[in-house]
Amino acid sequence: MHIAFLTPEFPHERVAHAAGIGTSIKNLVVALAYKKVKVSVFVYGQQEDALLVEDGITIHLIKYRKYKFMGWYWHRKYLQNYLNKHILSQKIDAVEAPDWTGITAFMRLKVPLVIRFHGSDTYFCHIEKRHQKLKNYWFEKLAVQNAEAFIAPTTYAGNISKKLFGIKNKLVQTIHYGLELNRFENPNPALFEKGLLLYIGTVIRKKGVFELPEIFKKVRLLFPEAKLVLIGGDSSDVQTGSHSTWQMLQKEFDTNDLEKVTYLGKIPYKDIQNYIKQAHVCIFPSFAETLGMVTIESMALQKPVVNTNMGWAQELIADGETGFLVHPKNHTLYADKILELLADSNLCLTMGGNARKRVEAIFDIEKIAQQNILFYQSIIGQS
Repeated sequence: MHIAFLTPEFPHERVAHAAGIGTSIKNLVVALAYKKVKVSVFVYGQQEDALLVEDGITIHLIKYRKYKFMGWYWHRKYLQNYLNKHILSQKIDAVEAPDWTGITAFMRLKVPLVIRFHGSDTYFCHIEKRHQKLKNYWFEKLAVQNAEAFIAPTTYAGNISKKLFGIKNKLVQTIHYGLELNRFENPNPALFEKGLLLYIGTVIRKKGVFELPEIFKKVRLLFPEAKLVLIGGDSSDVQTGSHSTWQMLQKEFDTNDLEKVTYLGKIPYKDIQNYIKQAHVCIFPSFAETLGMVTIESMALQKPVVNTNMGWAQELIADGETGFLVHPKNHTLYADKILELLADSNLCLTMGGNARKRVEAIFDIEKIAQQNILFYQSIIGQS
């Protein structure tokens, strides 16, 4: 079996950008290759054309090309032709693509197409109750119509996407993202910096960052030595048009609280684990995710997590046992749960240990890879 992945991001030093989608894809393709599944990754929108082979995985870097007219169409057609050439020459059995931007709209591939609901513009606009450009919905809707079947990282994300795109009589399978657990070991979970709160993710409104100032203020009223560290790229703000959410966010903190806040920006992925291990509590007050890779990474490293209580998070965390689930707008309760953890090291260790066990049971990439293999065998068998 030979599976191809079309993606705008993938963790590699020669790839322009990689975030949660790219990490989840790399975790999967490495595990598939280990199980003797042939894998090719086609990374579009890059600064160069290149062909790389690493760890048994073939990586195609596809340079971004400009067109004078209807670039949105010709860009997709170029990718279609590139894929079809390699589908035939490399005997690829199926192609997986993301839902974001409907990159496979107008494509006619020579093998079954599977779309994974990493999070479309349609999905996020619905979750955030934002207006969506008709063109964006059109692209994503066309892409969905061309797909043979779908994978969702949570049942919540799958059900909403299914409803938004009017999917009928096609399979929408829930298969969670997974982690290579031997790369997420924390031999000393009792060693951490007391009072250190850690947020990881893009600094953007949809991830609940504007709730942090009020939550942090309430935490520091009872735990003055608390610190807050934020890791992740800055973003423009869709609501105000500001080019920097971080610049806006700083103004929301009380002056004394801001002195205890550190923003590190984007850091190498390999360095993030050290910050998670150092943290006392990890906090993710997001309004819009499909799963949230950093949540399960923190859980794997035995960290107590205070997460949002939105639908996808309920599939990750057993509230009160493997973490806490609180609506981000409920600042008082959110702060109370953080304070409960800051005041009780035994609770942190117990909850962190339970979190690790849950990740081992549900998000182990070995199990996830096998689920994907069975899914693709069923799709290929039908074609």
